[in-house]
Amino acid sequence: MTSLEMIARAARGATFDAGLTPQDIDGLIIGPQVGETPQHAPAALAEYLGLQPRFADIVDLGGACGPGMVWRAAAAIAAGMADTVLCVLGNARDPERLPRSPNRNPIREFDVPYGASGANQAYAMVAQAHMAEFGTTPEQLAQVPVKQRQNAMLNPNAVFHGKEITVDDVLSSPMVMSPLHLLEVVMPCGGGAAVVVTSSDRAHDTPHDPVYLLGAGEMVTHRALSQAPRLTTSPLAPAIEQAYRMAAVRTDELDLLSIYDCYSIVVAETVEDAGVCAKGEGGPWIEQADFSITSDLPINPHGGQLSTGQSDLAGGMGHVVEAVLQLRGDAIGRQIDDPELALVTGNGATLSEEVALILGNSPS
Repeated sequence: MTSLEMIARAARGATFDAGLTPQDIDGLIIGPQVGETPQHAPAALAEYLGLQPRFADIVDLGGACGPGMVWRAAAAIAAGMADTVLCVLGNARDPERLPRSPNRNPIREFDVPYGASGANQAYAMVAQAHMAEFGTTPEQLAQVPVKQRQNAMLNPNAVFHGKEITVDDVLSSPMVMSPLHLLEVVMPCGGGAAVVVTSSDRAHDTPHDPVYLLGAGEMVTHRALSQAPRLTTSPLAPAIEQAYRMAAVRTDELDLLSIYDCYSIVVAETVEDAGVCAKGEGGPWIEQADFSITSDLPINPHGGQLSTGQSDLAGGMGHVVEAVLQLRGDAIGRQIDDPELALVTGNGATLSEEVALILGNSPS
């Protein structure tokens, strides 16, 4: 199956779930198509899906593409550029034929020649910095994949469903890049995800209770980790603050965290940047926190990408989909009790392209 076919399956599922037909879609937002359709990508996908959108765009924010698409779709609708926007991402991932494209930019010229290549080393440096500055321990970070894997026991669609792990399992798994072990690193896989964004009026005509976009924030500060303003506070902090302000929501009012989790350290920093705990307290907070669906603040009830696998850019959209299912009351087998507000985050590159959304089950 190609990525185009994977995207088509996700698009069809989201459109039919919304009770719509392709003729109802007049806006299309997709991600970059590395290796398959480098140019004219929205037109190629629109043709393939039988759409004729009057608004089309590409969002290139790495793992933050999904949340970034949602607020852009809402903005396009508010501007009168479209009525109903399909936001879709997908990746087939053939390990034997990984897509590649020419890439010449400063990070390749000034960082990679000195060994700073790939995501693992970059996130390992973030984890090292967090440990050095705040005393965060490997045992505390190991709790992230363990607790999310427990959540994944309720999600038969998770790649690691039925495979519980312990802290000892995490710490004894192969060291990928110190201090990150194999089970703290997301596993790439194929997959797709899509959502349909429309106006509140139109949403009431669909078969499900609508979920509302109440607030959004976005911040981009760097590409290469060497240019990051700080390693232990990400651009998510101002992005989340803006989303809170737009939604007039406080941290203690949240019912769900559906937060990006490509590495264990990202969850630790995100709960700090979201104000769930104080800066530097992410490690101890995670050690004591209950991530489960019965807690006061569940985290990634679907298991997160550390349990479901990271289907390239669609992995970030998975956090949007999980929040929507929970707020609609449709998360079969893992539904939390009466959630009203959810924080969704997306993270691109190395804590550099960040988006936060506040979603709710009522318009205010």
